[in-house]
Amino acid sequence: MKKIIIPFFCAVLFSTTVAAQKTSAAPATTEAVKSKLTPKEVIDNYIKALGGKDKLESVKTIITDNTLSVQGMEITMTTKKMGNKFKSVQSVMGQQMTQLFDGEKGYFDQMGQKTDIPADKIADLKKTKMIDALGYDAANFQTVTVEKLDGKDYNVLSSDKGKFYFDTATGLLYTSNAPEGKATVKSYMTVDGIKFPAEIEAEGSGQKINIKTTKVVLNSGVTDADFK
Repeated sequence: MKKIIIPFFCAVLFSTTVAAQKTSAAPATTEAVKSKLTPKEVIDNYIKALGGKDKLESVKTIITDNTLSVQGMEITMTTKKMGNKFKSVQSVMGQQMTQLFDGEKGYFDQMGQKTDIPADKIADLKKTKMIDALGYDAANFQTVTVEKLDGKDYNVLSSDKGKFYFDTATGLLYTSNAPEGKATVKSYMTVDGIKFPAEIEAEGSGQKINIKTTKVVLNSGVTDADFK
């Protein structure tokens, strides 16, 4: 059971820009060529494809229900977010595991054993946005390349955080390949005019994880008390 907590942590953090633990093999691509787009244009197209900046910024709270398949087990998870705060409760084999970040500090609670979130993760958690796409900063990416993956063209943003593949046709994020690992958004769902990942496949730390979103509730059912 102990190993589950690591990919669980990743699933919480990467609801749209997803990753897993430890680097896996990069996706097979053709030779990269320089794109005609700038990093800002790729990010702007992504935000527009998700529903538009005004629509995304109107989201103040989110509740997400997920089903995770990992190590032959099916795990249910409910995550509440408000600003950079989150609380996720995972249920597996009659046991519950909780992760909480109150904006300043946080912990994992696995079967009554609490562990503080590592200090080197806190700074990044403080910077997180309600909608992860709003956290992309064009200044972090110097150039855009075009690579073909599985027969389709993708605009690829690269930085020390990893490589992010955006569909040239739709503008949507398809694959993230970061130092922490790799994940692919297999499909999207639309809730109140905003697109969210409906299914994600992630792999890392010798494990493959399938994450399916079953329900998303916006701007309702979350208060500060949830993060105490």
